[in-house]
Amino acid sequence: MVGIGFALGTCKGSLNRHSSRMRRLKLHVSRACATAANLALASTEALAHASERGHVLLLPTQYYWLGGALAVLVTFLISAFVPAEPLERAAQWRIPLARSLPRLNVLTSLLSFAVFLLLVAAGFVGSRDPLSNPLPLVIWTLLWVGLTVLQGLFGNIWAWINPWYGPWWLAVRLGRRLEWDMPPFRLPARLGGWPAVALLFLFSLFGLISPAPDDPAQLALVALCYWLFTFAGMLAFGFRAWSERVEFLTVFFGLVARLSLLERVRTNGRPALSACLPAAKLASVKPLSLSGVAFLLVALGSVSFDGFMRTFTWLGAIGVNPLEYPGRTALIPSSTFGLVLMIAALAASFFAALALGNLLAGGPREVRKTAGLMIWSIVPIALAYHVAHYVTALLVNGQYALAAVSDPFSNGWNLFGTAGYHVSAGIVLGAESARIIWNLQAGVIIGGHMLAVIIAHVLAHRIYGSARQSAVSQIPLALLMICYTVFGLWLLSTPAGA
Repeated sequence: MVGIGFALGTCKGSLNRHSSRMRRLKLHVSRACATAANLALASTEALAHASERGHVLLLPTQYYWLGGALAVLVTFLISAFVPAEPLERAAQWRIPLARSLPRLNVLTSLLSFAVFLLLVAAGFVGSRDPLSNPLPLVIWTLLWVGLTVLQGLFGNIWAWINPWYGPWWLAVRLGRRLEWDMPPFRLPARLGGWPAVALLFLFSLFGLISPAPDDPAQLALVALCYWLFTFAGMLAFGFRAWSERVEFLTVFFGLVARLSLLERVRTNGRPALSACLPAAKLASVKPLSLSGVAFLLVALGSVSFDGFMRTFTWLGAIGVNPLEYPGRTALIPSSTFGLVLMIAALAASFFAALALGNLLAGGPREVRKTAGLMIWSIVPIALAYHVAHYVTALLVNGQYALAAVSDPFSNGWNLFGTAGYHVSAGIVLGAESARIIWNLQAGVIIGGHMLAVIIAHVLAHRIYGSARQSAVSQIPLALLMICYTVFGLWLLSTPAGA
C-alpha cells in the first residue's frame, strides 16, 4: 500500500503525497497499538499460544541473527576440514547404563489408556474453559510440547505410554483364544508412509487453522474418534505396520527419539539401556522413503507457519488489519493456502539445495536417493524449532495443567494437591524474563542448526565417500541452513499481530 501511495503521489502531486504519508503513519500507529495490546493481554492472562512474543522487541535481535548465521557458517567450515571418520567413531561411543529393562509396556500402556479415557470424559463434561479443563492442556502442552522435549533428551518414552499397545495386546490374546486370524489384512506396500504424512497434515490443519482447537468438547470428540480409528486399523493390519506407516504420533516421536542421549538396545535378547552423544544414532540410520522425507518437511513447515501466520508480514499479505482481526474462521482459506505454501517452499528449497550440491560434487544423479539420507539432518532443526516456538506455552500452560489435572471435572477434587496452584504468567513477562527466554530460544535454534550441519557432514560422507565431494556438496545445504537460522530467529523476535 505504501508503494502504491508513493506512485500515485508522484503522478498527482503534493495532496496525494500527504495522503500517502498519513496512510503510512496510520499503519505504524496500528502496528504499535497491536503490539501494546498483545503486551497488555499477556500481563493479565496466560499465553494460550506460544507465538505471543512481542516482549522480546527490546533486545538487539540483529546481533543474534548475525551471530546465529556465523555460528552455522563456522560449524560448516570446521566440519568441512574435519574428516568424517572421527565423527563416525564418536557416534559409536556408548556407555552401558542398564543390562536389562523390565518389560512393563503393557501395564504402562493400559495406565495411559485409562488416563486418556479420563481426559476424554473431562473434555465432554468438564469445564468449558481450555485453561481449566485438563484435556486441551495435556494434549497441546504436555503431550505435543513436553513429551517431544523429553523424547529428544531421553529416548522413546512414547513406546511406554502409547495408549493403543495395551488394549491391542489384550485384544490379540482374546482373539487367539477365540481362534480369530489377526491381523486379517495387510497394508498395501504402495501406500508407503503417505497415510502418516496425510494425518500429520490434517493434525496441523486442526491445530493451526481450526476455529476452536482448544474447545474441550470438540477436542474430546476428535481425540476419541482418532483413538478408535487407530485401534481398528491396528486390529485389521497389525500393530507394527499401522504404527510405522499410519499413526503419525508414533512416527513423529520415533524420529525425534533418534536425537536422544539414551539408546535402548537388545543384549542377549533382552532390552538394555546405554548412553550416547546427541544425535549419534543418526550416523548409522537407513535412508528414508520419499514419504518419510515428506513427513519431516511437513513437521518442520507446520511449526514454521505456526509462527509466521501471526506476523504483521503475513497479516499484511492477506489484507488483515490486526486491530480488526476477523477471527480464525474467516482466515481458514488463506491460512490453509499459507500452510501448504510454507511446506512447498521448504521442500523446494531442500531439494534444490541437494540437486545443486550433487551437481557441484558430481555425485548421484537421483536427488531422491540423496534426500532419503540427508533428510535426517533436518530432525535436529525440527526439534529445535518445536522447542523454541512452544517454550512459553510450556512454561505457562504447564502450570495450568498442573492445577487442572487435580480437578479434571471442576467439581472441587484435589487428587494431587495442586488444584489450588497459583499460576504465575509473569514467568514470561518482564525484561529479565524476556532476555532469558529469548536467549534460550535463540540458543536452541542455533544449536539445532549447528548439530544439523555436523550430521549432514557425516551423512554426506556416506553418500560421496570423498572428503572433498562431501564438503562441496554441502555448500548449498549449509547456505539454506544459515538462511533458515535467520528466519527462525526473526520469527521469534517479530511481534505477533493476532
